[in-house]
Amino acid sequence: MQTLNLVDNQGVEFNAFKVFGTPNHENSNRKLALMEQLQTSLELDRLLNIFAMEAAKYVDFSGLCFKKGDITAAIRGSRQGKNERLFELKLNQKFVGILTYAINSPISITNYKILNELHQYLIHPLNNALNYQEALQLAMQDGLTSLNNRRCFDEQLKRAMHHASRQRSKVGLIVCDLDKFKLINDTYGHSIGDEVLIHFSQALKESVRDSDSLFRFGGDEFSIIVENATLDSLLVIEQRIYNAMADDPLLSNYKMSCSLGHTIMNGMDTQTSFFERADKALYQSKTFKGRKLSLV
Repeated sequence: MQTLNLVDNQGVEFNAFKVFGTPNHENSNRKLALMEQLQTSLELDRLLNIFAMEAAKYVDFSGLCFKKGDITAAIRGSRQGKNERLFELKLNQKFVGILTYAINSPISITNYKILNELHQYLIHPLNNALNYQEALQLAMQDGLTSLNNRRCFDEQLKRAMHHASRQRSKVGLIVCDLDKFKLINDTYGHSIGDEVLIHFSQALKESVRDSDSLFRFGGDEFSIIVENATLDSLLVIEQRIYNAMADDPLLSNYKMSCSLGHTIMNGMDTQTSFFERADKALYQSKTFKGRKLSLV
């Protein structure tokens, strides 16, 4: 059975020295040390690990995790316990997240109260870390399409290549751009151009797996990182993109098409060589398409 507790510090006169009953020098120093340690990191996992060391003095738990929406964090070695205790953390009536303890034995009333009070130390650092994570996410995201941006691409490509080398798997790369996109902007205006980009981004989202990653570099330039890739899987994704564009009323109305180039990483690749080979394949695709049009 799960228990939900609300922790809200609005209107509460919080005094760090009154949290644990009669203040003494040892308690004061320990709690101040905890407060200082919680200010040393903006990483959620690290904050939980720091906090768990103090909470473990009052609660027998085998796991501690934090969740807010899609954001989750847990202490090292966190595992299930016999029961769970959930605490909804709030700051000035604003929801911060859910803190879940996997407990192995009942919590005494005294320690339960201490645990609730201990959360007062944690709420502000957690909130700061969440704001930081949100800022990082925005810095890695394209504002128009909500896809990842070029900065995020560079980091994720490096990570994907390293993982593929370690796991002896294959990572694929598809680069794409819209044909004659400048003409759309010049003829119909940038607002229509933005709509075209948004709809093309949606077509890309519909064409990839959950494990694939989408990026917009800027303008009409996009890329897809495909992990555990094969040549066939890249070709399947490309065909899905063509089909999704054909099924989109706006893209069809403006007769939008795209060019695609793909490649699979080899053992000698660097990030630069890997991307340049995919980009060259894109250029060849556009050149071939242009020759075909000129023959019609």
